Amino acid sequence: MSDADPTADGDALEIAIPSDPLAGHPATAYFWGHVAGSGDVTDDRIEVVTNDEESAQVLAAIAGGNLEHETTTREYAHDTSITRTEDEYTLSIGESDDEAGLLGRNSALSLPVDGRGNYRFGAFSSHDRELLRGLLEGCGTICFKSSSGTVGISFVHDDEALLEFVQKLIAACPVDAPTGDLSATSSGGYWFGVDDDAVPEFGTWLYEHCEETGLFAPSRHRKLERSIEQASAYDGDQP
Repeated sequence: MSDADPTADGDALEIAIPSDPLAGHPATAYFWGHVAGSGDVTDDRIEVVTNDEESAQVLAAIAGGNLEHETTTREYAHDTSITRTEDEYTLSIGESDDEAGLLGRNSALSLPVDGRGNYRFGAFSSHDRELLRGLLEGCGTICFKSSSGTVGISFVHDDEALLEFVQKLIAACPVDAPTGDLSATSSGGYWFGVDDDAVPEFGTWLYEHCEETGLFAPSRHRKLERSIEQASAYDGDQP
């Protein structure tokens, strides 16, 4: 459970990455967590989406590809009657470099994805914190619950098996972070949450040392820190 060692060029942080995008490494674990959480893999293309520009640049540094930015409006997974507008950065790999193949592979089956679309994460088992961080930033939510003065972390995805895997990752992490059962969302997917009382310790562990490596979404990290601060200062008598 270690992060990659960064190399510095002046004040600029360079992401340490392996030559093989499938090698067991913190950067590749973070990348494939993002792909699984908010991406899509086909025979000739990988596409991954993030709302954080700096994280998008990190993913591009790890795997290459082309970045596009647009503003989108989408429904909340838990309540489709509510919409939100946000920036969206899409990294596409494989569309403009046919000779090199998809990350140097001939098809999606050469990547950590099986024929049924399930992900194989065995190569990244020594870097599960980075993998889990990528998954959180890909398909997780962080919020301050004003009604209870607690911080909520939940994971939402259409793939039930992927969320079951995330639950196993959380159960194996070095902090005690119980999770709820999987439930259906109104949009047809699934979700589960981390126990509110465990979120501060779990979130702190998940982002520990991330600034030293660059393998994180700064906006997501700031939201987590602000939410934990709000929870610490919460007074139940406040309106």
